[in-house]
Amino acid sequence: MGNDGGSIPKRRELVKNAARAPTVSEMKATALESLAHAWAHCALSDTPLDFDSVVSDWRGRLYNYEAILNGLMPSDDPNEVTPAALGIRSLRDVVKLKFSKTGDKWACPISMKEMGPATKAVYLVPCGHVFAEVAITEIKAEACPECGEAFTQENVISILPTAEKELDRLQKRIEDLQANGLTHTLKKGKSEKKKKRKAGEAAEEEEGSAEKKDEKAKKSDASRAKKEPDARIKGINNSMAATLTARVLAEQDERNKRRKLAQAVS
Repeated sequence: MGNDGGSIPKRRELVKNAARAPTVSEMKATALESLAHAWAHCALSDTPLDFDSVVSDWRGRLYNYEAILNGLMPSDDPNEVTPAALGIRSLRDVVKLKFSKTGDKWACPISMKEMGPATKAVYLVPCGHVFAEVAITEIKAEACPECGEAFTQENVISILPTAEKELDRLQKRIEDLQANGLTHTLKKGKSEKKKKRKAGEAAEEEEGSAEKKDEKAKKSDASRAKKEPDARIKGINNSMAATLTARVLAEQDERNKRRKLAQAVS
């Protein structure tokens, strides 16, 4: 074609090249590109990340706080990807991350490594401070180097982990927390709070029911006392005489009560 010394590739050669497995270097380049995108864009809205208000879920994925907040509100769009589809049902399922800034770069406050796809980074729960993984591994601290809040090794969360072993660890951690009624932030989940509220309401209902029963019983006793005539006037058949006698006896009882009270005081 064109007498330029070139050759036209045959169909079987094109198919063979298309089916060729990517090399290790190509796979690494693709993975690094994907990681760089995840470090720069919100996993929910795909908008650029604002490192002043970044949050992360239990998998170490990064989101803009505003995107999560808006996503948790009811929506009329059935095609909209919501936080719930990513396992985020409330703000208790994400931790607010606290990045440190050195000059114009976000960097680890201990190792000074720049945060990004080239650095393995972690954050601590519950405080959210972010460090290079190597720094936290080397210092072996039990309290956050930035704020002094205590943490355990199981609550050191990798940011955008790729190793299967680390992903399995994070999966087991969230399952254990959920089994204990806790969320990623180590706070009680909504369902747990609802259970406590219902239990409290049931107790209040039971207490209110008991009070009503007591009040009813007292009213019944008082009513019975009113209905039952004084034994001292049972033999009087004349109703007017009986009424007059009852009044006299009541006055007499009242005087006796006052006399006894006066004697008790003196």
